[in-house]
Amino acid sequence: MKLISWNVAGFRACLKKGFREFFEEVDADVVCLQEVKATLDQYDFHPPTYFEYLYSAERKGYSGTLVYSKIEPISVTYGIGVRKFDVEGRSITLEFPNFYLVNLYVPNVKRTLERMDERMEWEVEVRKYLKKLDSLKPVVICGDFNVAHTELDIKNAKQNIGNAGFTDEEREKFTELLASGFIDTYRYYHPDEKDHYTWWSYMRDVRARNIGWRIDYFLVSNRWIHQVTNTMIYSDIYGSDHCPIGIEIK
Repeated sequence: MKLISWNVAGFRACLKKGFREFFEEVDADVVCLQEVKATLDQYDFHPPTYFEYLYSAERKGYSGTLVYSKIEPISVTYGIGVRKFDVEGRSITLEFPNFYLVNLYVPNVKRTLERMDERMEWEVEVRKYLKKLDSLKPVVICGDFNVAHTELDIKNAKQNIGNAGFTDEEREKFTELLASGFIDTYRYYHPDEKDHYTWWSYMRDVRARNIGWRIDYFLVSNRWIHQVTNTMIYSDIYGSDHCPIGIEIK
């Protein structure tokens, strides 16, 4: 089973930059998108062989998550049960017979760190939500987590300490999430590899020089790590300032 995650940074724009071609070529069982920034009537991509689940933010042109699945889930849950975050369309959970799949778009603290308090609240609430699911059956979590966890996950670590996405607070919360029973699948199978990123600034030549951050992840419940048979970072796929990532599971 192949699962893909991609922050498309505006689905309507990404559709004009090769999304359809990638979608058809990768032929995944489930594709999870973040930062869709659209309502159902604003895009025309509805592949007939997939079930489609969209969670738009109440604010137009902002946030939002979307899932395409070849397999019809047992149930679908929108949000994590906390209204201040759920109105931003940040989470869709699909229940399958053997596991839950959670598509997340984690709040950005913003360059000035003005949203740090809300981000810390999100971290507590989402961890509580994921642990509840994990008590029922294994969980696969994917999406844009808006944090580079370790110095291996960012090109210029020392210059970025304290900046949004690489603050002590954000990194510590990611560590706490992993400690609560989840594994970063890519880092598990590539413990020491550097220079593998999923986001690059739009500044000139940054992506060409691979000055990036790894802030998009697939996590799985600890007891399920050996169900993961492959991890992928599609760094050659453009269309967004993020690239797609994926895993294959038994």
